[in-house]
Amino acid sequence: MASPTVAANAYANLARVLDAGGSGRGNAYANGRILDVAGAGKTSDAGASFSAVLKDAIGSVMESGRKSDAQTMAMANGKANVMDVVTAVADTDVAVSTLVSVRDKVIQAYEDIMKMTI
Repeated sequence: MASPTVAANAYANLARVLDAGGSGRGNAYANGRILDVAGAGKTSDAGASFSAVLKDAIGSVMESGRKSDAQTMAMANGKANVMDVVTAVADTDVAVSTLVSVRDKVIQAYEDIMKMTI
């Protein structure tokens, strides 16, 4: 598991990426439809762009990290159950591990494309 310093730096880097990304309005892509935050869907002809899907995925990891941090702080103040904290930290660990796996696959795909001859 990552140290608190590594996790804090990762959260800060993700926050910078999300802030630089633009509007801050979250969209989710499901079953060929783009859903806005309110849940009202509109059909997209081209589908969601890769950057929008990636931004949403990073945003969900960030939210998981924030929930974990909030649970940890609540436990430190004596207001939270240890099981809630462990569950929140485990959820964040799974989310970060999934994000790292996706990153590795994207890098591998890029390297495979770069090896192709034209």
